[in-house]
Order: sequence, then C-alpha cells, then structure tokens
Amino acid sequence: MRLKNRIAIVTGGSSGIGRGICLELARAGAKVAVADIQETPKIGKFHETEPQPPTAEVIVEEGGEALFVETDVADEKAVAALVERAVECFGGIDILVNNAGITIPGDSQELAVESWDRIIGVNLRSIFLATKFAVPQLKKSAAGRIVNIASVHAFAGGGGPAYAPAKAGVVNLTRDSAVELAGDNITVNTVCPGYIETPIQDYLTEEIIAQCRRDTPLPRLGLPRDIGRVVVFFASDDAEWVTGTALPVDGGWLAPIW
Repeated sequence: MRLKNRIAIVTGGSSGIGRGICLELARAGAKVAVADIQETPKIGKFHETEPQPPTAEVIVEEGGEALFVETDVADEKAVAALVERAVECFGGIDILVNNAGITIPGDSQELAVESWDRIIGVNLRSIFLATKFAVPQLKKSAAGRIVNIASVHAFAGGGGPAYAPAKAGVVNLTRDSAVELAGDNITVNTVCPGYIETPIQDYLTEEIIAQCRRDTPLPRLGLPRDIGRVVVFFASDDAEWVTGTALPVDGGWLAPIW
C-alpha cells in the first residue's frame, strides 16, 4: 500500500471532495483524521442525494483507522486543537490536506462583507492556520506532505469576488510554502478541481450544470474519487520530487482556447 501507516489530516472531510480524499488515502493505507464542522455528510440537491454514513465510520468498516474531529477551520484555536488531537491519537502527522472550502453566491454588490470574510477565512486563512500548526509535526516525518485544494477558478475570474481570489491565493500560498519548507524535505502542492459532483454545487441551476458538462471535454463530470486519487499521488513517494505545483484536475476544462 502506497501510504501504509502514514498519518493524514484532511479538512472538510465529511462530505464531497474531502470525503473522497479521506477514503482514497485510507484505501492506500493511511490513518486519517477527518476534520469538519459537522460529522454527518451533507445531502445535495443534484449530487450525493442519499444519506451516507460518516466518513470515519466507512474507513473503519473497510479495515482502516480514522477519527473525526469537529473543527471550524477558520478558528485558530480549533485548528491547533485538531493537530494536537491527531498527534495524540496517531502519534504524529505525515500528510496535511487542506481541503475545506465554501462558496456563497453573490457579486460585489450582493455579497455581504461578513460573507466575504467568511469565504476568505475558510478557503484561504484556514490553509495558513493548518500549515502553521502542522509543520512542526511534518518536520519530524520522513515524508512530509501538504496538499492544498484550490479550483480552476484560481486561474481566471468567475465564482464571485471572494471565492476566485481566495483560490488564487491558495495557489500562491502553496508556492511560498513549498519554497519555505523544501529544506525540511516537505513538499507542498495544489490540486485545482473542475466541476466535481458534490453538494457544494447546490447553488447552481440544472441549466448551468448542463453547460458545465458541455464545457468539460471529457465525457463526464468529475467525482470526489478523481481528486482523492491525485491527492494520494502527491502524498506518496512517487511525488517526492514534485513541489510548488498547481495541477488542474478538470476533465480538460481549462484546455480549450475559445
């Protein structure tokens, strides 16, 4: 198993992309601390429409090791407590996956300042916090890895005045962290998903989702496991000389020139 006995923290791990990441890491042999604001997986209007058991429960049922830690990733004390709990339970940290993210619809005139702050807090500030508190543990690992989850919206406008700037910030924070931590043999990379079938898409309409299908060159939309499998690669020894990258995993979304 590629990640046998390695210890991972995944933020936003109860639902959607985060859940897919947790499951794929566990199936590759990692022990997983599932961090989220709620343990119950979200039920979507368009995707993941049926109730599912908690992520940690599924991992344990499949023979792996996992725990759930209730965490508001924008809260400094909560993130510090998450790292402490993972170390207490598993003995250290080898892999940090900063996945937690939210979106709140609205343009610059519609979006409340409080909502802008919340999006930046969850989508960008949380990555700084988790990195800050996890790095002392990652430095003790023989294979320290940080994988941040951004979006194709990091590369262009779209998604709103907070979401797209936050995701662009994730890409550049990744590069900065990669430079900072290279001397400690810790790699830092970003995955930039395209349209993934998760409950976060509930704010869209069926017409917009259909357009997303048309705009994706490969003949389906993305699934959480697609992102999870790329995260496994970045977390594995196969990627030990890859750092500071931002990899679109988007079914070809960014490829065409219109």
